[in-house]
Amino acid sequence: MNEPSDRSDLAAAWTAAAEPFTAVVESVQDWSAASPCEGWTAADVLDHVMQSQREFVERQGREVPLWDGEPEQPGQQWFKHQAAMAALAGDEEFVGQRMETPFGQSTVGETLLRFYAFDLIVHRWDIARSQGRDEQLSDAELDTVDAAVDGFGEHAYAPGIFQEPVDVPAGATRQQQVLARTGRSAV
Repeated sequence: MNEPSDRSDLAAAWTAAAEPFTAVVESVQDWSAASPCEGWTAADVLDHVMQSQREFVERQGREVPLWDGEPEQPGQQWFKHQAAMAALAGDEEFVGQRMETPFGQSTVGETLLRFYAFDLIVHRWDIARSQGRDEQLSDAELDTVDAAVDGFGEHAYAPGIFQEPVDVPAGATRQQQVLARTGRSAV
């Protein structure tokens, strides 16, 4: 994901990553369907996305409200969650906070884009795949995933990040090759 030139660009970049994810969430018919993430349903993937964002925000001294509705309505939970995240992405004080990461000094906003917006891309594909669809990622999104995996270096395959890369056949599409780097078989 390209570095935004100012904090209003950061909010727009966050929204640009969240909107396609939201569209996939809106299309889910079976939240109990198995996802490509071993042992996880579509609902588990969505919960993981929200929980990891919520934990990150809490470590920075802010809060994302928990869902207070019916647990069988994960899509509604996402809408409330995303509204809070969008507001935080537009909060100049919040996104401008300096922080230390495993990769050096950064800001909250840069971290939101480099990791959490990237996470929306790969998990959007996971949720769509759970519904039997092959979500097509744009060239820019594939560039983002590739750059993120490169940037994570050896940390990319630490527990809780990615599975080991999977093999792809000759002639695999770029999307299949890039997702394979994250341990996902898109073939």
